[in-house]
Amino acid sequence: MDVKISKGADIKLKGSADRVYANVANSKYYAIKPSDFHLLTPKMVVKVGDYVEAGDILFYDKNLEVIKFTSPVSGSVIDIVRGAKRKILEVVIEAETDIKYKQFEIGDLANLNKQQIIDHMLNAGLWPLIRQRPFATIANPMESPKAIFISGFDSSPLAPDNDFIFHGDDYLFQLGLDLITQICDGTTHLNLDGNSNPAKVFRTAKGVQINHVFGPHPAGNVGVQIHHIDPINKGDVVWYLTPQDILTIAKFFKDGRYDASKIIALTGAKVKKPRYYRVIQGTSIAPIVADNTHEGEKRFITGNVLTGERINADGYLGFYDFQISVITEGNYSEFFGWLLPGFHKYSLSRTFFSWLNSKHEYDLDSNNHGEERAYVVTGQYESYMPIDIFPVQLIKAILIEDIELMENLGIYEVDTEDFALCEYACTSKIPVQSIIRRGLDIIKKECS
Repeated sequence: MDVKISKGADIKLKGSADRVYANVANSKYYAIKPSDFHLLTPKMVVKVGDYVEAGDILFYDKNLEVIKFTSPVSGSVIDIVRGAKRKILEVVIEAETDIKYKQFEIGDLANLNKQQIIDHMLNAGLWPLIRQRPFATIANPMESPKAIFISGFDSSPLAPDNDFIFHGDDYLFQLGLDLITQICDGTTHLNLDGNSNPAKVFRTAKGVQINHVFGPHPAGNVGVQIHHIDPINKGDVVWYLTPQDILTIAKFFKDGRYDASKIIALTGAKVKKPRYYRVIQGTSIAPIVADNTHEGEKRFITGNVLTGERINADGYLGFYDFQISVITEGNYSEFFGWLLPGFHKYSLSRTFFSWLNSKHEYDLDSNNHGEERAYVVTGQYESYMPIDIFPVQLIKAILIEDIELMENLGIYEVDTEDFALCEYACTSKIPVQSIIRRGLDIIKKECS
C-alpha cells in the first residue's frame, strides 16, 4: 500500500550523524526512569544496596503487576531518586565492567504459542517495548490489538538512519517479526520511507504487510501511518514498536538473555563529530558527549528536538529514545529581531528571506522568540497536520474538558508527537503537546 502525505515540513538542521560507528567507553552509571512510561505507578522490588544482574526485576506496574521492568546491566542499585510526593524519578545502577546476564529458559522457538511468547516477554521486562494507541501507553497484554504497526523510518529532525543501522541484521529482524506477528491476530504493518530506497532487511521482510509512506515529516510518525492505513475508532486498540525493539526481542528469544544494547545517534550543531554509538539502554550520556561538543551554553536532549526531553550533561538516555540532540541554549533576548532580513534564520512561513535557499541547514537554538500570547486562529496547524481532524478545535475542547467533543474531534487518533510541528509553528507560542497529553489523560481516566 502507498500512502502519500503533502502536509508537514522537513526542518533541516546542522549536525546530522555521519554514517560511522564510534567507540565509546561504557558508562559507569545507568538509570531506568519511570517517567518514560506514561501513567505508570512503579512498585519497587529492589532497594538501595541490592545487587542485580541484567534481566533482574527492578520494579513492576502497581496497576498491572504482570508488567515488569528489569535492569539493563549488572551491578549495585546505588540510588532511588524521588521527587515531589516521593514520586520515583530514577532507579540508578552502578554497573560492573563485565555484565552478568540472568538466563531465561525459552524452549523450542518453533513450538512457542502466542501466550508463551507474551509470558516470556513479561518475565524478562521486554513487554514495555510494546506501546498502544490510543493514549501512547504500555500495551495491555490482556487485550488483543486489531493490528501492530512498525515504522521503519524516523522523519524527525536529525533522526538516525535505520537503513544504515540495520545493515547485516536480516536474520535477527526477520526472527523478531516472526515472533511479533504471532501475538496479534490482525495484520502486522511494516511502514517504509517512500522517499528513499529502503535497505534490503526491510524490503525483503516476510509475514508482514509492507506499506510505503511518501511525504515530509511527520510521515514517519506511527500515528500518521495508523490514520491513513487502519484508523482507530473508539474501542479499537493498536500496538506499535520500533525496528530496534524488534531486534531486542529477537536477541532475547535467540540467546535467552535480556541484551539491552541499542544503536543511537549523537546529533546537533553543538556536536563536533556527530556519530553513531552502540550503548546500553539507560546509559548516562556523559561518556558520549565528553570532549565532543563545542564551547558555549548547550541544551542536551534525549530524543529529537521536537519531542525529546531536556536532560543534564550527565543525564540518562530515555527508554524509547535512539538519539541524543545537542543544540545551542537560547537564553537571550533579541531586540526587534522580526524586523531584520533573517538570511540565517529559519521559518516555516516566509517571514525571513532564508526561504529562498531551501537546501540550507540551520543552527537553531531553544529560544522561543517571544512569549505566550493570545490564541489566534491562523490556519497554521492545518498546514502541518496530515491527520484528518480539526486541530485547533480539538485543543479548545481539551481546554474546556468537553469529553464528548474531544471524542467527536478525533482524540483517539492522536498523540503528542503528532502535534510537535504545530507547536513549533505556533504564532501564539502555545504548549500544544502538553495540552494534547492532558486531553488523552482525561479521556483515559474517563474510560477506566
